[in-house]
Amino acid sequence: MNDMTAAAPGYTPTARVLHWIVAALVLLMVPLGIVIANEWGGPAQQFLYNLHKSIGVTLIPIVIVRLLYRLSHPAPPLPSDIPAIQQFAAHASHWSLYALILIQPIVGYIMTSAYPAPVPFFGLFNLPAIWPENRALSEQLSVVHLYIGLAIAVIATIHISAALFHHFVRKDRVLMRMITG
Repeated sequence: MNDMTAAAPGYTPTARVLHWIVAALVLLMVPLGIVIANEWGGPAQQFLYNLHKSIGVTLIPIVIVRLLYRLSHPAPPLPSDIPAIQQFAAHASHWSLYALILIQPIVGYIMTSAYPAPVPFFGLFNLPAIWPENRALSEQLSVVHLYIGLAIAVIATIHISAALFHHFVRKDRVLMRMITG
């Protein structure tokens, strides 16, 4: 049952839309975070910081909705011929990504509030601080934010690689379930 036409349950349209919105934002945030952390932005550095913060706080409600939807609409089962250890790895990587992608912008928001620095929302307004000024905490959270970002990048790379492996090597519908349902 390894051909691309084999019937396999797909994800719902809502799950697919939420997945691709989060994926696009995360795939934008990782390189954006690298650029701003290394101060490679030149004259656009402050704009890039503000964009990073705006997307970060936007991710919080989207990821919460996605997580609630996933809890109420379980993922379709993986093909039965996938070894149990690989199925475990798939589930572990998914739930790790959910957790990290939810925790990361919250850590960033607390870090920015504690600095203190504004948290702009796409230039429209600034969000309120959610933590009192504490520069030492902000600096500690900056390190945590960096490591969470690296973990997201690594797990997302594994996730993408596994999807491509399913599509091009196994030739099953695992990837297509998230593209066409």
